[in-house]
Amino acid sequence: MIAVSVPAAEVAVRLAAVRARIERAGGDPDAVAVVGVTKGFDASAVHAAVGAGLVDLGESYAQEMVEKVDAEPGVRWHWVGRLQRNKVRQVAAHVALWHSVDRASLGAEIARRTPGAAVLAQVNTSGEGTKGGCAPDETAALVADLRAEGLEVRGLMTVALRGPEGAASCFRTLRTLADDLGLQERSMGMSDDLEAAVAEGATLVRVGTALFGPRARRTGRDVTDG
Repeated sequence: MIAVSVPAAEVAVRLAAVRARIERAGGDPDAVAVVGVTKGFDASAVHAAVGAGLVDLGESYAQEMVEKVDAEPGVRWHWVGRLQRNKVRQVAAHVALWHSVDRASLGAEIARRTPGAAVLAQVNTSGEGTKGGCAPDETAALVADLRAEGLEVRGLMTVALRGPEGAASCFRTLRTLADDLGLQERSMGMSDDLEAAVAEGATLVRVGTALFGPRARRTGRDVTDG
């Protein structure tokens, strides 16, 4: 895939629009963190985001993260995509928060590379086999396993069904699970469904195209970010 360049001036305008959407959905733009997903874009997206005041950036592909981490100082990098254990070593030194930890074995590898790392447990609230995450009724066990590895479990993450009703149901499920487990962070909502996520208590939204524009086509779609 050819990485797409991003016009810097457009990102500031788009970020303001995203924050306005958060506010209209009933959220506090200062409390709901926007994670700008730079997957599929070149380093110009990193420069544009930082120039617009956005320092929380996310990646889904290990090589792309490695290529971008030196583009701007002060960025908090989030890993938002599905991840094979053998890729952890490539990005472990750069990740401030792992969003998509969906199994104990992945947590163990993260803990081996970065002891005490901050993570979110990914839950498959949609029931779709194409999406990662543990089953909702396995969430407590996964959180316990990750804590047993010495990881700091800050919250939960999910990818919703398409469509407003399905999305709202998925986000509601995640909110209930997080509340039951006493977890603060809820990473849910992307470019197309962030309003439903904010209405259900999202604390982090993963936004790509709404900030940076359309990506080049790539074989296979990572649906953990939008």
